[in-house]
Amino acid sequence: MTTTNLRQLLRGLAVFEGELPRFDHTDTPPAPHELFTGWLLEVIRAGVSEPHAMTLSTAGAAGVPSARVLILKNADAAGWQFAAHARSPKGRELAERPHAALTFYWQPQARQIGVRGPVVAEPSERSAADFRARGAGARAEALLGRQSEPLASPAARDAAVEESLARLEREPDLAAPEWTLYTVRAEAVEFWQGDRDRRHTRLAYRREADGWRKELLWP
Repeated sequence: MTTTNLRQLLRGLAVFEGELPRFDHTDTPPAPHELFTGWLLEVIRAGVSEPHAMTLSTAGAAGVPSARVLILKNADAAGWQFAAHARSPKGRELAERPHAALTFYWQPQARQIGVRGPVVAEPSERSAADFRARGAGARAEALLGRQSEPLASPAARDAAVEESLARLEREPDLAAPEWTLYTVRAEAVEFWQGDRDRRHTRLAYRREADGWRKELLWP
């Protein structure tokens, strides 16, 4: 396929199909995590696949950005939580530059949410509890701590994971010491509701000394 044909194909793809929800920006809670929870519960009830998946964007000391999709662990007044191995690329970048952006996109509702702010590591006991709550396969892989390293072959991976699984059977309470639960302490949160006529609604929450301030943004 040529570049021209690909461009035409992409331009012909439909967007904002189906019944889109209304978003009344005048009837929103004072804190962004409350509105986030409301939107999340809506997409869960609507049966949207993997609504807790989000894009985590980080940058190291050199300022080069990177992004990957993770699973949200929790969201409350303290912030938005995710977990990662401290020696992984994202863990190293967070150690060098402890700030991040989270992006949620729920296509059936044409809704996006962006969260930005500093990141703090939770106490080790909370990180260990999160590790132990993971499935056996996820714990076995995380225990290896080799994310993003060169891999000689799938067979080498499978052998290492099997050995790690056997260790977890012998030590069921084991937790990788580098496994870390992180919290994004949001300073800015934006809610975006798509519209077929491109009259999108963007509501931004910004943290100030006395609490959260809300304002509409141009699409």
